[in-house]
Amino acid sequence: MKIWSSEHAFSHPWETVVQAAWRKYPNPHNTSVVGIDVVDRKVDKGILKSHRLLSTEWGLPDWAARLIGKDKIAYGSEYSEVDSTSRSMTLKSRNITFCNYISIDETLIYQPHPEDQNRTLLKQEARVTVKNLALCSYFENLLTNNISKKADKGREAMEWVISKIKAETVDLSQAARQSMDSVMHNVSNLESTV
Repeated sequence: MKIWSSEHAFSHPWETVVQAAWRKYPNPHNTSVVGIDVVDRKVDKGILKSHRLLSTEWGLPDWAARLIGKDKIAYGSEYSEVDSTSRSMTLKSRNITFCNYISIDETLIYQPHPEDQNRTLLKQEARVTVKNLALCSYFENLLTNNISKKADKGREAMEWVISKIKAETVDLSQAARQSMDSVMHNVSNLESTV
């Protein structure tokens, strides 16, 4: 087994980052995720619990695909919990496809930064286990390095989604102002005719 971990601080409040985490896919930075289906979602004692199925294109090199077989789409299972009281979001995912050979268990925890409540701390860990193959250690290192590279793209994707959310907020504010101006104009016209 090989363990990879990292921490990253987003310069955005927890609520914004959590909203972006829900809306992360699809995005131009992580094009391998091609679908997300909600299997179950409920609120239990104030905690939003979700189970989602992720469809991805792994893009394995041809030589690796020949070793373990290749499906065009690979699937992963993700469980998440959002606790707005403690301001914590935890995502735990595991691959379903290729699980007889490769197990990738990933955990992401989003919490307000302990030193600055306007920032959000992401703690990320992946446990990679390769079994029933020759060169298990080699494959574990290869996969762990790949996870590390993709983590940077994941953070870029989060920033992209956050900028989209901010643009939508500006657009909604402008639309609300224009609607209010129109209503006030119509009220003013009605008052002048009475």
